[in-house]
Amino acid sequence: MSDSSTLLPVLASLCALFVVSRLWNVRMEMAKLDAIPTVGSNGFWSSLWAGIYYIKHAREVVQEGYDKYYGRAFKVRLPDRWTVVATGPTMINDIKKAPDDMLSFDEAVNESLQIDYTIGKAHRMHLYHVNVVRNNLTRNIATRFSDVRDEIMVSFAEQIPVTEDWVSMPALNTIMNIVCRTTNRLFVGLPLCREPDWIDLNIQFTIKVFTSASIINLFPSVLKPIIGTLLSPRARATRRARRHIGHVIQQRMDQEDQYGKDWADKPNDLISWLLDENPGGEYRTVDDLLMRLLNINMAAIHTTSMSFSQVLYWLAVQPDHVIKELREEIESVTEEYGWWNKISMGYLRKVDSFMKEVARYTGIGEVSSDRKVLKDFTFTDGTRVPAGSIITIPAFAMHHDERHYDDPDQFKPFRFSEMRDSEGGSIKHQMITPNQDYFFFGTGRHACPGRFFAVNELKTLVAHTLLTYDVKLEGDSKVIPDPVLFVNAVLPNQEAKVMFRKRRV
Repeated sequence: MSDSSTLLPVLASLCALFVVSRLWNVRMEMAKLDAIPTVGSNGFWSSLWAGIYYIKHAREVVQEGYDKYYGRAFKVRLPDRWTVVATGPTMINDIKKAPDDMLSFDEAVNESLQIDYTIGKAHRMHLYHVNVVRNNLTRNIATRFSDVRDEIMVSFAEQIPVTEDWVSMPALNTIMNIVCRTTNRLFVGLPLCREPDWIDLNIQFTIKVFTSASIINLFPSVLKPIIGTLLSPRARATRRARRHIGHVIQQRMDQEDQYGKDWADKPNDLISWLLDENPGGEYRTVDDLLMRLLNINMAAIHTTSMSFSQVLYWLAVQPDHVIKELREEIESVTEEYGWWNKISMGYLRKVDSFMKEVARYTGIGEVSSDRKVLKDFTFTDGTRVPAGSIITIPAFAMHHDERHYDDPDQFKPFRFSEMRDSEGGSIKHQMITPNQDYFFFGTGRHACPGRFFAVNELKTLVAHTLLTYDVKLEGDSKVIPDPVLFVNAVLPNQEAKVMFRKRRV
């Protein structure tokens, strides 16, 4: 009997098991969440179609629920599961106050990205690298800022040459390369941050993790180990990364073993910070540290690249007076507080406002701040959500709600700088500050730990662009390229091109 004839019945059995288990899971989920109102179809078969519909229509589905059930919870069907959407300040405050052993941000991320298979179980068991980003990275922004600035100048000059005539560039791909180089100048330094294969590895790794996780999530728990092993990008990514930096990590560990943590000429970079906080044992290996480098890069590069792409699209359609105001602020601040340091970046209120308004208006997701329910959870209004469910916040709908913002569907570049001026310079309206109205970086104690570096990097990218180039959209368009909406993600248009030339005014 041929191998193929033996394999076909096995595959058919797996497919049948997949279908039966999916149908069973759908029925069980529906029964548990029956008391929570549904947006879209909630019939057994029709809800499966609702999950497919959600892929391209998440915004309108969530908005429908937000308008109809504001102040309450409702549920929506995603392709792989049901999600409970919590609305109104009381419910959001309930989520922020809930202990981690009841509503878990980490477990929501683990489930969404299928961490055990895509990145590795060690990254679920010990999250010390998150504290490295929150503490060590943030503390060293000022010390290493000159390196970040230098890499921005060099990478822009190579990727987008300064010319008298207009040059058209594919925005997202160009920006992703610049951001990857800039970020890794801080993380791993020269010359690796400029190595094309290292850049490609870090960009592609994120895409493969999200793609693999989305497929794995379609399967029931019993089949996830099989599917996860088949689809995991971890082994290949580790091999590629080891070729580039495995020997460097090993040398650092050897130096630390011989001379202690504070050995002479120890580099001040992410590798050193990870080793400083490393818990030892199974976590102190070359491969574990490699994967944490890739993991942190995954979070840093793509969020910043998507954010800067959207900011660039909005800069390209602004009237001259807005660009003039931004440039005047940058020139005034850097003249008074010095060129390109963390202190001067802190005074760029209009630049910060512009970036935050883009984040509010466009964003990078329909929802934010996912939590997995580990123990049955009851909101203040009595709504009960069973263990195993996912709860989320409708960020985009809230960012476009007149209860939170005046003229929410109008783009106002200096909305937040004007709010800060009227409130005596309040930090509440800075881009880095999450609050009850603004969820770009999440909420509560689990707000993005790398947001301080991300915002400073973004400001430097924007400031360099404005002082160096004139920008416009291809064809002199004044219409922002439509983002790509895929399930809950809001992605920059990947086909749009931005035109650059040497600044003339």
